Amino acid sequence: MILFEDFCRYYRKIVVWGTGGAFTNHYKKDFPIEYLVDTNQEKWGKRIFDLDICDPHRVLQEKQSETAIIICSTYGDEIYQKAREMGIKCDIFLPSMLYPNPFLENQESYKPILFDDISIGHGAYTVEKNVQILIALMKVHGIRKIIASPGATNISFVASVQKDPFFEIYSAVDERSAGYLACGLAAESGEPVALSCTGATASRNYMSALTEAYYRKLPVVVITSSQSIERIGHNIPQVTDRTALPNDIAKISVCLPIIYNAEQRWACEINTNKALLEIRHHGRGPVHINLITDYSKDFSIRALPSVKVIQRIMYTDKLPELSTKRVGIFVGAHVEWNEELLQSVNQFCAYYDAVVICDQSSNYRGKYRVLAPLILQQKEYHAKCTDLDILIHIGEISGAYMNVNSKHVWRVSPDGKIVDTFQKLQYVFEMEEIDFFERYIENVHQDIEANIDSAVYKWQQEYEKLYACIPELPFSNVWIAQQTADKLPEGSSLHLGILNTLRTWNFFETPESVLCYSNTGGFGIDGGVSACMGASLHNADKLYFGVFGDLAFFYDMNVLGNRHVANNLRIIVINNAGGTEFKNYSHRGIQVLGKDVDAFVAAGGHFGNQSYQLVRHYAEDLGFEYLSARNKEEYLSNLSYFLQPQMTEKPILFEVYTDSDKESLALKIIQSLKIDEEN
Repeated sequence: MILFEDFCRYYRKIVVWGTGGAFTNHYKKDFPIEYLVDTNQEKWGKRIFDLDICDPHRVLQEKQSETAIIICSTYGDEIYQKAREMGIKCDIFLPSMLYPNPFLENQESYKPILFDDISIGHGAYTVEKNVQILIALMKVHGIRKIIASPGATNISFVASVQKDPFFEIYSAVDERSAGYLACGLAAESGEPVALSCTGATASRNYMSALTEAYYRKLPVVVITSSQSIERIGHNIPQVTDRTALPNDIAKISVCLPIIYNAEQRWACEINTNKALLEIRHHGRGPVHINLITDYSKDFSIRALPSVKVIQRIMYTDKLPELSTKRVGIFVGAHVEWNEELLQSVNQFCAYYDAVVICDQSSNYRGKYRVLAPLILQQKEYHAKCTDLDILIHIGEISGAYMNVNSKHVWRVSPDGKIVDTFQKLQYVFEMEEIDFFERYIENVHQDIEANIDSAVYKWQQEYEKLYACIPELPFSNVWIAQQTADKLPEGSSLHLGILNTLRTWNFFETPESVLCYSNTGGFGIDGGVSACMGASLHNADKLYFGVFGDLAFFYDMNVLGNRHVANNLRIIVINNAGGTEFKNYSHRGIQVLGKDVDAFVAAGGHFGNQSYQLVRHYAEDLGFEYLSARNKEEYLSNLSYFLQPQMTEKPILFEVYTDSDKESLALKIIQSLKIDEEN
């Protein structure tokens, strides 16, 4: 059974199927129901208890992993079957699976569904979701052979698979022997073999066999069931520490904890896929899954859940179909593109009518580029052209926080790692980016001509329409970016500080020949100025610009005293007396603390508290030319000099004093340029 409190916390939407007496005679108003569904069409559109009665097909519009149906009818089996036939994949429950039963007045007479109460002939699985996910993905990945050793801690897993006809299960009392049985079976059959054991020292006895499997590259999946890892070290019987393994008994080790929310479910699916894919990755070998249990006796789940399946595609593998789909390429932080890769992406986009979704750090400058944050960060508007079927994800960490809406994501990287940034990962292509695009170009039929670039045109039109809506902005980092970005000298480099600066400069285009960088890897404020200065050492004839907030600047200001600083370095310091990021209208810092956010979270008032002399003296004493601005007029009067393409005698530091309230207002304006009609 599932605690009703946990049930309500886990699922964002709860739908009740059935509006007859089984529901109406027991409904409680404090029960958080989203709406009702019923198979009787005559009831659709009506309301009872202030709840809409809808066509069951409405459930298909919900995010399945965050929705649950409670069947409140005596025809539970028929309704369950109908729901699955309709394609509904969300979790489905009977009231008796919940405790306390929300539709039962006398809880003392309540008897939850337990293991012995139902037939498990064609599948009655534990309610423990991590176990369900593991079993479902074992089926997908073709792992059917299991050698189970006795115990209590692995009952949730063993009892769930032992009558599922998919699995071929053998029993072995001694885990040491079971491990070697798995080695022999895997070697002879060529198939992966799973091992299942209980807690205490059971898993220790696998080690010698796993060492054998590791060096012989045998596909063995070790599933060690365990109590919660939080119990380690507290003198609790049968709890041993399995968090640190010898290097040569498993290629990878993951833990699948009990699932209480959608984020944990996603993590469980990712880690399970990651472990099962590793069995055959770069040569075969054993993997370890530590499976946490809460010893539930409820085995009432009649069908395994729909799960995220991730597949890894190598260079020589057959490629998935891509034609007739809406395709986008998301480029995270990326090094400078070579001409060969640039042309391949351009040709790919021409054939597949794709668009390249960029932020400043993407550094793609082809004709299919869209600087997308202005479109994708609108709070009240959703552009329909941004709805995609496939999002191809290349590059590394983006700091743009763009809400990209795609049905599936294909990650392309030579490291082949499972990276699910958008939580929609379907394939990982372990190959160089250029190989991926060239192979898909080769797949295009010779009689197919290039598309008319309709997708990129729609995206670019959206950008232009939104840009045209920008009103006069307050004096702020956003306004500074608007006035400066497109005027940067050709061939220069731009380095942006984390986070407010990076966000605001992502709204405005820079010249095509300008490369942009930001420390999005570790995403800290501690080294942006140094990274910019370090880049400037590479080419003394090239200009390097950096834009940093005051906290980021003061954190890293010592580099200005480095004796290698040259006259090709120019820095803008946005001084707003603290961490403006935490004072922006949408940040929970200001929402929770109000003006008190300055005390500690935003660290206001340090470093001279917008002193007009501190940075000036420091910069000039270290050989910098110092400029400053306290309003729009002063900024614009200095801008052309600061951006001049000729080398000046000294490096330049331009300090600009802004106000956090105006910074927040400017951000709110730029993120609210258009409102959907339905809003």
